[in-house]
Amino acid sequence: MKLPRRQFLQLAVSAAALPAVSRIARAQAWPSRPVRLVVGFPAGGGADAAARIVANRLSEVWGQQVVIENKGGAGGNIAIDTVAHAAPDGYTILLGLPGLVINRFLYASLTYDPVTDFAPVSLIGIYGNLLVVSNSSPLKTFPEFLAYAKANPGKVTFATPGVGTSPHLAAELLKHRAGIDLIHVPYRGVAAGGMSDLIAGRVDSMFNTTGSLLQAARTGTVRGLAVTLAERAGTAPEFPTIAESGVPGFDVPGWYGLVAPAKTPPDILRKMHADAATVLAEHSIKVKFEPLGVDVQSSTPEAFAARMRAESELWGPIIKAANIKGE
Repeated sequence: MKLPRRQFLQLAVSAAALPAVSRIARAQAWPSRPVRLVVGFPAGGGADAAARIVANRLSEVWGQQVVIENKGGAGGNIAIDTVAHAAPDGYTILLGLPGLVINRFLYASLTYDPVTDFAPVSLIGIYGNLLVVSNSSPLKTFPEFLAYAKANPGKVTFATPGVGTSPHLAAELLKHRAGIDLIHVPYRGVAAGGMSDLIAGRVDSMFNTTGSLLQAARTGTVRGLAVTLAERAGTAPEFPTIAESGVPGFDVPGWYGLVAPAKTPPDILRKMHADAATVLAEHSIKVKFEPLGVDVQSSTPEAFAARMRAESELWGPIIKAANIKGE
């Protein structure tokens, strides 16, 4: 039977609209079950704390539990690999850190491609790394630390949450810029022995995120000497910068962000981004990040991708020149 022209056109228009309707329905239906947010460090550190703030609020927004899955080790590669090879259905997200784009310079072979295997969702925020010593240390200020390191080359040790992490690279850049020789002692996170060894005097100092160290420094558990930002952090103005304390121009910020597997449907990615941006704009969320020393900043996926490219371009030559190798 031949359809009248008007009815035929109506059916054609309806058929053409089906994919768009399907995409909208899929985005509205997602998430229909718990979402896991994978973190490349153990529970108890700054990355874990940042992830939990975001996960708890997104759980409320989405009406589904956002479950933190801590997969520490290998400079975050275990967590990154998990998300790179997860089903691209919106139910697995990674807490992105600088290691996501830096690890390719540290490890001879990776099981993922940091560019093609991931879809940026949004930046979460920027933080500084904090240099601390134990309360029993004779070093009271960063200039004293610098002078002591110069007078004792190859004898001062520093702990970090792992090879190639933002705190580690900050220390390596400091060594280069200040002309000092420090000995790296990597841990799997501040809660994995680093803090207890620092307090006991088994390591001389520690570089770690403000999220991991800010409260310990404020309560006097350890002594904070300086932060790695160009200017004092608005969330921690009591700590001077390395730049103002003897190494002009020094600036090594760290960051947190959200990324998903590359082939996650665009409509789901858009919803992820929109909801994350809404959550990160809330005053109550900004307040929760203050104890971590994090300046909350959402971003477009494009701006986040540009930040990651810039990070890669900055650190690639430095890692190669310093011959830093992942463990």
